[in-house]
Amino acid sequence: MDRRLTAPAGADRTSRGRRRLAGAAVVVAVVLVHGAVTRELAVRMSELDPAHAMPQRIAVSFTRTIEPTAPTPVAAAAAPPRAAPVAPRAPRRVARVASATEVVASAPESAAVAAARAASEAAAQSDAVAQAMPVPHVDPTTTATSPARPPEAASSPTLASAGSSAQGSAPPFEWPASTRVSYVLTGNYRGEVSGQAQVEWIRLDDRYQVNLDLLVGPEFAPLITRRMTSEGSIAASGLVPARYDEDTQVVFRERRRISVGFEPDAVVLADGQRRERLEGVQDTASQFIQLTYLFSTRPELLRVGSTIAFPLALPRTMDRWTYDVVEEQSLVTPFGRLQAFHLKPRPRGQRKANELSAEMWIAPDLRYLPVRIRIEQDAATFIDLMISTKPEMAAPPAVASAASSGKTP
Repeated sequence: MDRRLTAPAGADRTSRGRRRLAGAAVVVAVVLVHGAVTRELAVRMSELDPAHAMPQRIAVSFTRTIEPTAPTPVAAAAAPPRAAPVAPRAPRRVARVASATEVVASAPESAAVAAARAASEAAAQSDAVAQAMPVPHVDPTTTATSPARPPEAASSPTLASAGSSAQGSAPPFEWPASTRVSYVLTGNYRGEVSGQAQVEWIRLDDRYQVNLDLLVGPEFAPLITRRMTSEGSIAASGLVPARYDEDTQVVFRERRRISVGFEPDAVVLADGQRRERLEGVQDTASQFIQLTYLFSTRPELLRVGSTIAFPLALPRTMDRWTYDVVEEQSLVTPFGRLQAFHLKPRPRGQRKANELSAEMWIAPDLRYLPVRIRIEQDAATFIDLMISTKPEMAAPPAVASAASSGKTP
């Protein structure tokens, strides 16, 4: 029987279609690998240029996880000592009372009369001085110190001593060891995107480094990567940034590096603009940890209806940002439900092009860490970070310091 040496026409077309599909898949794979290699080469070449190099990441070994637990009260960090205030000058009416009593004192008087007169003078003088002294004002949205007592509490020895006892009973706040929070990333950037993210808090003595890493796409060939790093020192009021750096790489585009410098009296934005450095100013990355510190030391601020405000230096602008605590929500996480408070930035008028805003959900049972973060450019361009595992904590600071790369921020 004769056999055909050629395939039927339909089978031939199917075979050619499969070959074309396989060829296209090979081309896509080659392009992705080429993009990954090109990106890695660009990163390594840029690291050779100190002017464009990102700060060296401090290496820390995370050895244990943080279990959800109810927060324990802590006292705010002690403020640096200040010079003793100068006693206010007594008002004129005190002087007039004193001169009148001097006239009476020139006449002979009994011991009882003298004692009564002295007690009267002391009471009048104390009342006048108390009225002359200004009552200090503390803005709870811009400071991390304990709230000022009301005037009636300050004038009452019983309430004052009770307040002092309560303050002394709470253990002092201690900055936690280095901590890492991992997130799963979803969002929209010219279509739906997915990926992963991490926030790292690293402490070495009185220095800190905060790293926020975002990765969109597959880990072996990401479409977008961004690293945001804040470095600086730790003070009684919280974090004091010294520099902020941002590194963004989009596949098939040129890498973008920007920096913000924090001088003693000025903030130098990414475009070279110099702005006056405001007290308590934070940057894009440090704000998350600063809020954790504020809520740890002053949990009364984390209530629906409260507001928290502080200066925020973004790469191209610096302004006062206000976050409203808008609601309390129960979030479903891979390790159970968590109660969290939703913080939303208050609108500040016309938003600039490419200006980002961040909403966050703070969980008191996870040491006031942000368990969800939504970073939005506009309604069609945003990413949503949701905690994916229990937070990880490093060894004690001394061990972490020895395991670091050897270069402090």
